[in-house]
Amino acid sequence: MRPQFIAPELATLTEKYFSDKDWIFEEKFDGIRCIAIKTGGKVSLFSRNHKSLNKDFPEVLKALESKKSKDYVVDGEVVAYEGKVTSFSKLQRRKMEKMKIFYYLFDLLIWDEKDLRKEPLIDRKKLLKARFPFGGIIRYTPHLQKRGKEYYKRACKKGLEGIIAKYAASKYQSKRTRNWLKFKCTNAQEFVIGGFTKPQGSRVGFGALLVGYYDKGAFKYAGKVGTGYDTALLTSLGKRLEKLERSSCPFSTKPKEKSVHFVRPTLVGEVGFTEWTKDGKLRHPRFLGLRKDKPAKSVKRER
Repeated sequence: MRPQFIAPELATLTEKYFSDKDWIFEEKFDGIRCIAIKTGGKVSLFSRNHKSLNKDFPEVLKALESKKSKDYVVDGEVVAYEGKVTSFSKLQRRKMEKMKIFYYLFDLLIWDEKDLRKEPLIDRKKLLKARFPFGGIIRYTPHLQKRGKEYYKRACKKGLEGIIAKYAASKYQSKRTRNWLKFKCTNAQEFVIGGFTKPQGSRVGFGALLVGYYDKGAFKYAGKVGTGYDTALLTSLGKRLEKLERSSCPFSTKPKEKSVHFVRPTLVGEVGFTEWTKDGKLRHPRFLGLRKDKPAKSVKRER
């Protein structure tokens, strides 16, 4: 099979944590999913929704192109570290700050025109570790077997986002499955921006974002996010929001917030929060950054 873009397999969120000898457990990175393809000596990087990431991560592209190998398609995540943990928020600041980034690979889908997706996951990982030329910013994602609960508790104590549990014998499927499960230590997920409030006092750009998610075709309001922004983001995102303004409310139920400006629901951002309230709103939300790798219509409530 000639190497070409393959849509990634996605994990399903669960709160039923377990240990099982038939599953492997990996760190859940707080970064950007990246499919890398090498064909005819040329490497291309793509997001999970098939958008080019070549200009976003030129150092990853350069590192991959410098390594001699067969043609391939690999799955992994680009990350930046805040201390000892990966941080999507820090990765978003890379255009303004000098920082090291890394590309962690965790699956090998095609190698030398051989399609490996029907091979068991554990065998794909063995081939990836043995054949891929790791080094520098290109890293292998290690895993544990059996001890899922123990690994999850340790990850949470270290301040990690969580872990991913994967059925060791599973084939690779380009969709969300229950063969890959998310054990999350913190609450964070994507939301669609449906409006904003005007800034008050010395604040620039906007005051807060109104966000929501899709449920059976309805765009449901999830709350107002007023923290997590620096001046540069307030200014740049504020200009984008002004261009997206619309007169009608995009949410299925109009928010009770005052002085709201509604926008076309096309921008997706990641939001951290402590919990969902009983009336389905976010408690203590904080903005972590914009995402370019997920279509707005696919954003749903995870828990």
